[in-house]
Amino acid sequence: MRIWSDSFEHRGRIPAEFAMGRPDGFAPNRNPHLAWDGVPDGTRSFALLCIDPDAPTVPGTVGRQDLQIPVEQPRAEFVHWAMADIPADVRQIAAGSCSDGVTAKGKRQPPGRAGARQGLNDYPGWFAGDADMGGAYFGYAGPYPPFNDLRVHRYFFRLFALDVDRLELPERFTAADVLRAMQGHVLAEAVLYGTYTLNPQLG
Repeated sequence: MRIWSDSFEHRGRIPAEFAMGRPDGFAPNRNPHLAWDGVPDGTRSFALLCIDPDAPTVPGTVGRQDLQIPVEQPRAEFVHWAMADIPADVRQIAAGSCSDGVTAKGKRQPPGRAGARQGLNDYPGWFAGDADMGGAYFGYAGPYPPFNDLRVHRYFFRLFALDVDRLELPERFTAADVLRAMQGHVLAEAVLYGTYTLNPQLG
């Protein structure tokens, strides 16, 4: 199975159009185009995750003008998208069809492919305690890495072909829930990643 995008090249820079943040504030936050082929026989649905494995783990270093987050700081995963039960006949997701803009407190019912379900990304934790932005963020929310991070962040779009029509998931599911529910049902996986940074030194 193969996955690609008309929005950015594999291992290339993701345009700000498909990010949540840019140097001057919020970005358009449109989901990128994705397409795939080479689907294995027996596929009954797809699941899609977008994960940044380069998120800093020391909150006190984020967003500071007086220091740069070192490359060697331990990193953790940050989920930007979790979607399950994508119908088996789908072969692409159009740019902007699942997210177009930033919604304060999160998109509760983001658009998406008919029949698919969209889970929580990790922005609820990022905006926790923020009276203006705190809330439940479902669906796609794009890159917004710290401007003072010396590591260029990578964003992995992972598509899974599954042998079930519907995963057993809670109503408010996360990427971790999807990964657990998929165990024993994955027929194939395809991966595409792009990069993004807001650090002017890495521009």
